[in-house]
Amino acid sequence: MGDRGRLHISAELAGVLERVDALGDMLDEQAPAADELGKLPDATARALLDTGIVRAELPLELGGYEFAPRQLIETVERASYHDAAAGWTMFALQLMTGTTAAYLARDAATELFPDVPNGKYALLSGHGTRPGRAVAVEGGYRVSGQWQFASGMAHATHIHSAIQVEDTGELRVLAMPKSQVTLDGNWDVLGLRATHSIDYHCTDVYVPHEYTYVATTSTPVNGGAVYRLGLVNMSAIGHTGWALGVGRRLLDELKRVAAARTGSRGAAVDTSQFHAEYATAEAGLRAARAWVYDVWRDVERSLDQGELPSTEQDTLIRLVLNHATSTVCEVGRTVHRWAGSAAIRRGPIDRFLRDLGTGAQHITSSPVVLQNCGKWLSGGHPDARWSFLDLT
Repeated sequence: MGDRGRLHISAELAGVLERVDALGDMLDEQAPAADELGKLPDATARALLDTGIVRAELPLELGGYEFAPRQLIETVERASYHDAAAGWTMFALQLMTGTTAAYLARDAATELFPDVPNGKYALLSGHGTRPGRAVAVEGGYRVSGQWQFASGMAHATHIHSAIQVEDTGELRVLAMPKSQVTLDGNWDVLGLRATHSIDYHCTDVYVPHEYTYVATTSTPVNGGAVYRLGLVNMSAIGHTGWALGVGRRLLDELKRVAAARTGSRGAAVDTSQFHAEYATAEAGLRAARAWVYDVWRDVERSLDQGELPSTEQDTLIRLVLNHATSTVCEVGRTVHRWAGSAAIRRGPIDRFLRDLGTGAQHITSSPVVLQNCGKWLSGGHPDARWSFLDLT
């Protein structure tokens, strides 16, 4: 089981990355069909799950790999490089499944995750930024609500949702079977179409208390130091890795376009302006990635020493995600400007640009979060602390 106080560094990273890379050609080939289908084909999702990408965030004591933060970032980065929608789907399932396994009461976690090494465990999808209503009753809660953006719901067995307890105002997160909610099937969007990020709702459903946990907890019931990050910081890991993978793929695709067009009559990619802008985009992406790994290296050091992240570290986790996302959006603009018709015809550049445009709208990278980071870093609110994405 290992030392729960120390940060676990898994020996499984190389194997997971190798298995993800082995699916690269398949993900490329099936991406257009997944886009039309509005979800990953079942065989594709199963192949990705078999790489261990969700197991990577499950607690070691339940049979998971329990990757450290930088290992998780690299895993999501690699999957997202091959297909942005597949990477997004997998990190959503990874996040909600892993945190549920860590924070639920031990008996409930044992029931949902009976045999992780052999693939027998619940997969959770859902949303947490707009809580439903929970009325306390004997043994649990009666829950009603409407939630949005349940990425990966097509492949989930259970639901992860935020709830607010009536009378006390306490925020909790629940886990319940997918059969207990109504799926609205309304994911009609331009990008990330294959993530199946639909809305869902339920009315007056009973959820036992042990299948819920306090939303702000940083104390895992199952698992080690990585889960002291809490739900929001764990979420930042996936979004950050996703942005880096998408940015790298877009620049590599532009490089392929340039190689094919160099030397042709009037080729824009033969100009000094293109060379300078490509170099600028490359520098920006590499610098953003280096800062991501620097911030998370420092956070890992604190976790390994038994500490919770400081307010400064919480701020930098949010800021480095915002910066990585905005940097990759700049990369996307460069790719769109110089790729010519490859940016508007169906193909990987068109698809990755659409997926980037949608993914960059996520609340974790919003202007308000950036403003809150600036409030704290500028010294105007030295005593403020983070509550989810708000500075209070």
